[in-house]
Amino acid sequence: MKRGLMLVPLVLFLLVAVFLYRGLYLNPAELPSAMIGKPFPEFSLPSVQGDKALTRADLLGKPALVNVWGTWCISCRIEHPVLNKLAEQGVVIYGIDYKDDNAAALKWLAEFHNPYQLNIRDDDGNLGLNLGVYGAPETFFIDARGVIRDKYVGVIDEAVWREQLAARYQALVDEATP
Repeated sequence: MKRGLMLVPLVLFLLVAVFLYRGLYLNPAELPSAMIGKPFPEFSLPSVQGDKALTRADLLGKPALVNVWGTWCISCRIEHPVLNKLAEQGVVIYGIDYKDDNAAALKWLAEFHNPYQLNIRDDDGNLGLNLGVYGAPETFFIDARGVIRDKYVGVIDEAVWREQLAARYQALVDEATP
């Protein structure tokens, strides 16, 4: 009986070790999302520029990237020049300024340029919560009907765009073209 009880901690340790070892080989950019295949959540939030209220309906009509960002996000600063280049190339990008100070966001966009056709102000993070956002940057791919088709977690640099994401976006564009 004592011998069996002595094996319990060893078995528990081995189970935890296997679980942690497996985690070493997971790609954090491939976090699962329960939102894939579902409509973008309903919302009514102000734009970062404060000129109007934005809703889900504003995101409909063409395939787009929806980029979750914040001025507090160091990785977003790395990603931002690539988003500017993509926007110049005609990629439709909407922004969600996530849990941020709006004055800081306006200053950021004035200083680093604005790649977003629409920029949603999510001060309290409720839209991010409804999307299952873990942090920033995260980018959702939506089709012309506003259905979330894919998600990428992490910095979109030129290599990531070219090797992983451009084809996903192009497939949505091709699908939307009659």
